[in-house]
Amino acid sequence: MEYAIDPELLPLINVMPEIDLADVDLARDLITTVMAQVPRFEPRAPVATREIMVSGPEGAPQVPGRVYARGDSYRTRAGLLYIHGGGFCIGRADMCDNDCIRLVDDLDVVVVSVDYRLAPEDPFPAGVEDCYAALVWAAAHCDELGIDPRRLGVGGESAGGGLSAAVALMARDRDGPQLCFQWLGVPEIDDRLRTPSMMAFARMKMFDSHKAKQSWTHYLGDKRDTVDVSYYAAPARASDLSGLPPAFVVTCEFDPLRDEGLDYAVRLIQAGVPTDVRHYSGTFHGSHMIKSAVSDRMIADQTNALRRGLHID
Repeated sequence: MEYAIDPELLPLINVMPEIDLADVDLARDLITTVMAQVPRFEPRAPVATREIMVSGPEGAPQVPGRVYARGDSYRTRAGLLYIHGGGFCIGRADMCDNDCIRLVDDLDVVVVSVDYRLAPEDPFPAGVEDCYAALVWAAAHCDELGIDPRRLGVGGESAGGGLSAAVALMARDRDGPQLCFQWLGVPEIDDRLRTPSMMAFARMKMFDSHKAKQSWTHYLGDKRDTVDVSYYAAPARASDLSGLPPAFVVTCEFDPLRDEGLDYAVRLIQAGVPTDVRHYSGTFHGSHMIKSAVSDRMIADQTNALRRGLHID
């Protein structure tokens, strides 16, 4: 089936890697090789980076991560817990250096990027508990990090968007750190895989329904699509979305995750949560990484949403 993909994106689709999540070791090696070839983003002002170790959930190992902040700024700033994508099973914090440095450069925020444990070696709830532990750590170290605790948000894309939604639910339910914002970029939040977009897009290069099933199977094992799945694993299953922080939700037209993101945004609005939604025609999962007019617009919209949501002057 032919899709009406943005003409500016079409010539570049074939150069994008085909990542099969069936063999996670091979997929991790491939994504490492690909990301090593991406030019480093050069910020306008110096960005300092340091490694951190966060106390993990009880009985679990410490959680590594990175803190990014402008090296020439000493005022209190907003903070963002950044959660990388990768279908719950691939990716690392250092692969998102460019994204985190760009956020610091554009917004003068402090970014805490978490290297959560990956499935299938460490299935749910390991990853999301690591992310929540990183949020608790960031909130407890606001003075040291130069973060205004009233302006602390969470965000990420794909699985990172799903984990961000789950962390926001955990913070609400556990009376945890007060979040002022959640950025849910093309969020992966529904293990049931029955939305119209999930059924329609089975042959997409970057991410399709087949890869989505692999991803959720790694994360949940035999529990996928059963009554036993927690909404901290699949936030689309949460029946009550009230009391959550304001949200910015992004979806792409030819992304199998499109409808679960749109559905979640509508339900947030219905629950009284201030929510902005941006849906981009002609795009697919991961197309924001391809230099084009629409990807430039996606990044600009994301930056502006974070500026508003984190109350940055």
